[in-house]
Amino acid sequence: QVQVVESGGGLVQPGGSLRLSCAASGTIFRINVMGWYRQAPGKQRELVAAVTSGGSTNYADSVKGRFTISRDNAENTVSLHMNSLKPEDTAAYYCETEVVQYYRGPSFQYWGQGTQVTVSS
Repeated sequence: QVQVVESGGGLVQPGGSLRLSCAASGTIFRINVMGWYRQAPGKQRELVAAVTSGGSTNYADSVKGRFTISRDNAENTVSLHMNSLKPEDTAAYYCETEVVQYYRGPSFQYWGQGTQVTVSS
């Protein structure tokens, strides 16, 4: 089994910064993709940013230039550095991992429980 745990959410003023962290543990051979999604009340969950094991990144247009995703393959961790935060960034943020548990095995998706980010004055 795989456990995914996020940390680092909280309340921040508009224009402020936060750093979210996520760690995956358990039976892991390789993590193909690690990413962050968010879901605001009444809205669908959306991709914020993702990074492959090779370092390729993908960002939602709404966060480009403000958020930076990074990962440590050896530690199975991923971080999201969020700058210039706006009230519309308020949401529950979820860490998503696509994990291969053994050599030539299939990839399965595992999610964390979420961490709340609130941007408000």
